[in-house]
Amino acid sequence: MIYIVNQSNKPDFNIALEEYCFKQMTQFDKVFILWINEPSIIVGKNQNTHAEINEKYVQENGIHVVRRISGGGAVYHDLNNLNYTIISNEDRDSRSFDFKAFSEPVIQTLQELGVEAEFSGRNDITIQGKKISGNAQAYLDGRVMHHGCILFDVDLTVLSKALETSTEVVEAKGVKSVRSRVDNILPNLPEKITVTQFADRILEHMKRKYPEMQAYHFNEEELQAIERRRQTKFGNWNWNFGTNPVAEIVRERRYPAGKTQVFIDTKKGVIEDITFYGTFFGVRSDLTAVQQLLKGVKYTPDEVRKRLSSFDISPYFAGFSIDELTDAIVG
Repeated sequence: MIYIVNQSNKPDFNIALEEYCFKQMTQFDKVFILWINEPSIIVGKNQNTHAEINEKYVQENGIHVVRRISGGGAVYHDLNNLNYTIISNEDRDSRSFDFKAFSEPVIQTLQELGVEAEFSGRNDITIQGKKISGNAQAYLDGRVMHHGCILFDVDLTVLSKALETSTEVVEAKGVKSVRSRVDNILPNLPEKITVTQFADRILEHMKRKYPEMQAYHFNEEELQAIERRRQTKFGNWNWNFGTNPVAEIVRERRYPAGKTQVFIDTKKGVIEDITFYGTFFGVRSDLTAVQQLLKGVKYTPDEVRKRLSSFDISPYFAGFSIDELTDAIVG
């Protein structure tokens, strides 16, 4: 197992570094990364970026917007937000998303510091009912990347404004994510420390848990490969925003496994085009197969359910039933 203390604060580079470790450094069974971003909004793989951010405020305040490769919702980062990543080769069922187990290093470190935190809901860590960390995962060929953003001493006013979408945008592009009650860790600590000291404490905890863990430093070739990913993908407008969908039918639903936004075009009562957005997770992030499956299907609950029942949706919509996905599409 290796650990990387990433000193970069550039969000597009840091997300590129994460992906490089996840997809290219498969010789390591486990990889642990700590990193801090400049003010930025990191949106989920399946989200409609325009419907999740206050674009005017973000532009005026120089806040970066980067799309990650995992599902889930949009989160705000600044220099007092700590991010951690655990990449692991897992033998368990590829369709399960075990957020709780991967969140334990944070919960246990907080306990050592005198703060009782707990895992809550689908993928959150809370202190006294308030969210201090959201978590997301991506899965690829038996390899899991789990990452979480930890609100240590984040400017919550900026967080609120940056993720506040105008009424006009909501009406045009779908309802934005429901924002949880959030809190910072710092006010809850009996003994005040800095975010870097908190990062040190988490790293110490991981070293005790994995005594074989060794520091890893990228060579120049690896850094160049990460920079190429940054330039061509995570620093690219098309990846982070893309073309906002226009559709005759826009459906917004929320289920235990996540929120869905579905954009549908029909012709003579038949689905001609369909696009999914949302905060849901799936071990397969490319939804093209599902979208192709539904094209040409009569836009009725019975026909959509029948077509979905002929296909295994679980790798794409983890935790969703056929009835829930049918309801998301046509009701």
